[in-house]
Amino acid sequence: MRRTHLWLAASVLFVACGGSDAGNKAATVNRDTLNERQRDTILARSRIPGASGVGKAMRVADSTSAQVQSTDTIH
Repeated sequence: MRRTHLWLAASVLFVACGGSDAGNKAATVNRDTLNERQRDTILARSRIPGASGVGKAMRVADSTSAQVQSTDTIH
């Protein structure tokens, strides 16, 4: 019987604490002012292993975009 009460109390506590996270997510989204390009640039300049690949991918994407724009202006 005591074990049932313990599980019931733990469940109520878990449910009561679980709902408070929704407000924090909204605040996080509102504070995030960096766009994707800025975040990728910060990541590419970091010392995280493999981060230089992000910078290389950005350069390749920029090069491809420039080629596409140049072919569009020719036509």
